[in-house]
Formats: sequence, C-alpha cells, structure tokens
Amino acid sequence: MLAAVGNELKKTYQNRHLEAFLEMMVAERGASSNTIDAYSRDLKTFFNFLVEINCSTTKFSSAEISSYMASLSGKDLSHRTAVRRLSSIRQFCSFLLSEQIRDDDPSQAIDGPKVRPALPKVLSESEVTNLLTASKRRCEDLTLTSIGRADVYRFDALLELLYASGLRVSELVSLPLSSLIKDTRVLIVKGKGGRERMVPVGKPATVSILRYLEYRHFHDRVGTSKYLFPSRGGSGHLTRNRFFQVLKSVAESAGLTASKVSPHVLRHAFASHLLANGADLRSVQKMLGHADISTTQIYTHVLDERLNKVIKQYHPLSKEDGI
Repeated sequence: MLAAVGNELKKTYQNRHLEAFLEMMVAERGASSNTIDAYSRDLKTFFNFLVEINCSTTKFSSAEISSYMASLSGKDLSHRTAVRRLSSIRQFCSFLLSEQIRDDDPSQAIDGPKVRPALPKVLSESEVTNLLTASKRRCEDLTLTSIGRADVYRFDALLELLYASGLRVSELVSLPLSSLIKDTRVLIVKGKGGRERMVPVGKPATVSILRYLEYRHFHDRVGTSKYLFPSRGGSGHLTRNRFFQVLKSVAESAGLTASKVSPHVLRHAFASHLLANGADLRSVQKMLGHADISTTQIYTHVLDERLNKVIKQYHPLSKEDGI
C-alpha cells in the first residue's frame, strides 16, 4: 500500500517537471506538436526506468543514464530511436540546469552512438512520371460525379504539388488558401518551428491547382474553410492518412510497388531529381525547409554520381587514365 502511494507521488513529481519542460520547448523553441509528443514519450519511458530502480527523476547520475541506454539494447529498437531517446534526455538535463533544479548536466559524460544516415528511398524519374500519368488518367474518367471529380482533382493537385515542391506531407495537406500568391508560381509555406519559406511551383502543379479550385467548393460547402485542400473531417483539411491511402491505390494502378511509394519518398525524389539535373545543395536546402544544410547533405550521393559522370565525359585524361 505504502509502496503504491510512494510511486504515485513520484509520478506526480516527475510529471510536474516534464510539463514544465514541454511548455518551455513550445514557448521558447517553437517545437511542433509531433516533436512534443516524441519528447513526452521518450522521457516518460526514461522516468519509468528511474522509478523502477528507485532513482529520482531529477537527481539521476551519468551511471543511471548509461544503465538506461544499455537496457535499450535488449529491446527491438532501431539505432536511430535509441539516439533520439538520448537526445531527449540531454534536452531535459539542459532544462533542469537552466532552471537551477540541479547544478550539473550528467548527460554530458554520455557518448551517444553515431548513426550513419541511410540513403533515402527514391523513385526514379520514369516511376514518378508513371505515377503522375496514372493520376491524370483518373481525372479523365467521364463517369465521375461532381464530388468524385472534385476528389480526383484534389488528389492530382496534391500529388503534382508534392513532387513540384518537396513539401512535408503535414505541410502539404494543411496548406492555407492564403499560401497561394496571386499571379505567381510561388507558395508561402510555414514549416517546422513556425519558419516561413517561399517555394516555387512549376507549371504542371499550377495548372492542377487551378483546375481543382474550380471544384473546391464541393469540399467546402459553407465556403468558410481556410484550407487550400478542405475536408469535412475534424481537422478541416484532407488528412495525411487519407492522402497516403489514395497514393497507394494510384501507385498500384501505375504498376508500381505500393510499399515503395509514400509522401516522404516523393519528397526525397523531388530533392534527388533536382540535384541530379544540376540544382545546388543550398537551393534544395531552402526549398525543403531544412534549418541546417547538414540535413540536406544526405542527398550528396546524387551529387557524387553526377560529378563522376561529368569527369568521365569531359575530363581530357579520363580515357587515358581510366578515370
């Protein structure tokens, strides 16, 4: 009985500091809801471990962090997940130090495992073309009702825009109607941390968006939705899950392996195809909305391939020296 009461008191104590930490992440760093959810899950798992070994959730040492990280190795977790959990602990330790809840940072003594970034899964240009063609074929169905036509036009506009801009799927489906700049092929996108960026949009995507706008009122019967791609669901806009479901279906009709296609794969395709056709890394970074160019450097394998082709084709000694 006393042990149960003690555990409840510990949970109350840990939740108080966790809530204060999460509030700081939102107020001072503009963390998104997805980021907050990840921090909350990671730290609650760590706190549960500390409670099990009868350790305070604010007075733990480097040894306890090391023990926790060691315990993760026996679980079915990816290397990247383990690194993320350590990062959450580091952020929490920094918060405790800044709030003078403790006067040291035990996480500084912990060496985190280094993750080798995996090469992103990418569709070839011909595969993307097949996907876009399959989407256009759906738009040509003469048997569609007005609402059915609105649905396929909406999806086609989303697909064209995704490949034309490389937006994150959460950014894509929640685009406000005000993101469209009149008479230009540019979108104003608010990304992670509330940072705004301008994203150029090509002619095919512009044409698809304008065509959908003529049918948009079927998804916004009242005419009050602030979203470019409205829906009658609770969010007010088409959900990521619904877009993902239709994308899988269209991928199958295009003769592609459905498991190979996702919104994030198309974001990767956007970046890789740009670089393969001559774009510079800094421009791609800005369009993707990466705060740090090191995040964009995962695509440098594309640049390496292109540079090798350039050397083989144009270097005067390439044939003689077998470059």
